[in-house]
Amino acid sequence: MSSHISIPAKPDKTRLSLEEINNTIPVPEKSGFWRTLFAYSGPGALVAVGYMDPGNWSTSITGGQNFQYLLMSIILMSSLIAMLLQYMSAKLGIVSQQDLAQAIRSRTSKPLALVLWVITELAIMATDVAEVIGGAIALYLLFHIPLVLAVFITVFDVLLLLVLTRIGFRKIEAIVVALILVILVVFAYQVALSNPDWSAVASGLIPRPEAFDSQHMVNGSTALTGSLGIIGATVMPHNLYLHSSLTQSRQFDRKKKEAIQKAIRFSTWDSNIQLSVAFVVNALLLIMGVAVFKSGQVSDPSFFGLFDALSRPEVLSNGVLEGLAKTGVLSTLFAVALLASGQNSTITGTLTGQIVMEGFLHLKLPLWLRRLVTRLLSLIPVLLAVVLTRSENVEQQHQAINMLLNNSQVFLAFALPFSMLPLLMMTNSRRMMGDFKNKLLVQVLGWLSVASLIGLNILGLPDQIEDFFSEGQKLLADGLAYAIIAGILLLLAWTLLEFYKHNRQMTVEN
Repeated sequence: MSSHISIPAKPDKTRLSLEEINNTIPVPEKSGFWRTLFAYSGPGALVAVGYMDPGNWSTSITGGQNFQYLLMSIILMSSLIAMLLQYMSAKLGIVSQQDLAQAIRSRTSKPLALVLWVITELAIMATDVAEVIGGAIALYLLFHIPLVLAVFITVFDVLLLLVLTRIGFRKIEAIVVALILVILVVFAYQVALSNPDWSAVASGLIPRPEAFDSQHMVNGSTALTGSLGIIGATVMPHNLYLHSSLTQSRQFDRKKKEAIQKAIRFSTWDSNIQLSVAFVVNALLLIMGVAVFKSGQVSDPSFFGLFDALSRPEVLSNGVLEGLAKTGVLSTLFAVALLASGQNSTITGTLTGQIVMEGFLHLKLPLWLRRLVTRLLSLIPVLLAVVLTRSENVEQQHQAINMLLNNSQVFLAFALPFSMLPLLMMTNSRRMMGDFKNKLLVQVLGWLSVASLIGLNILGLPDQIEDFFSEGQKLLADGLAYAIIAGILLLLAWTLLEFYKHNRQMTVEN
């Protein structure tokens, strides 16, 4: 006997999200747990890719080198927040049959929707910058292709995308899982050989105030900057849009309570399992920064420097690693995993770009064209970093590229609240979610997460802006930082007001 529940009707005049795959993958109605989980598995892997892309590598390894295991707790907290947000994102898509971009657009004015679209597109570009850097460096390290040429070669991953779109979405999910396993195995192998202090690793999982210290600099970075970089690299705003769309790819009866509950349950299982793998990968990266290398021996924390360090026995922590370093195995595996990470992110970044553009602007482009435009725009800052530092020494060139990579991840931390806030407000709404609105505990944890991230970003912004100015320009840098803070708070207030007005209007009409 079916239960009577409140399920909101799908809004009129809304196109299906990613209509090529929407409602195309069958799931069993009466099967055991494992077979059903297998049928629902896949979207979580594509989402998890964003939590272990090249941007994460840089922030986690650098965090380990600079602050030992102090920031391990930040990786853990970021992963738990990610699980909460992806649960809400999946539920939004399953219940409302809209992705996050469509849902925001249908509940906000055109000016606000346009502003939020621009912020989201910039976040996607920031992610793509990390992919360009990771892919180009991997090509340079593996095949000795000049870096400028390698940057241009990354444009041609659009051809890979064209091939993948023809083999079926279920196979794309399988390829992504296989590449994730490559990354996991490579770093598990290297960390196992390093024999880290597991008691120190475990104690690092306990949050400490020192992780948010903004006063003490280590290699040009504070613990707060490192924490913000990890948060920005781990909790990715574009993944909230992606997951809300991909969960709609499964076929089930969206008018039955039991079918909706089942879809939410197994989509959450899928997401949490894959995000747990992403947490392990990021933790391994930080451990690698601490345990694989001798403390303070890696002066160049960029991908170039890490590749070089993995081939130099004198900077590695024990005899086993030293022996393997002489063969080139460690450095080659590192570059292979870097290339796999960049290719994985190519797939998900393109899908997200299409979701965002269709949802906010009702504009549909071919996937290859969407990919090409995003990638060409992302090349600009990377090429500038490479070209403008050609007269510097090699280490300074590498540090400039690493700085660009880390700053792109910090920007993601600022973009995140503009995705989190609408997602939280909509999934808290009974009018939109019916009986599937967030429980009280989820609401409390959601608001705590939003408030914490906004507070951390505001706290760290002045120091980050000061990095772009000389010592005598501190006053100018602080003035700019406070202006940006005011802009962020005003935009968040505008977003809150628009959603409040929409809810009041719907209440009056009904």
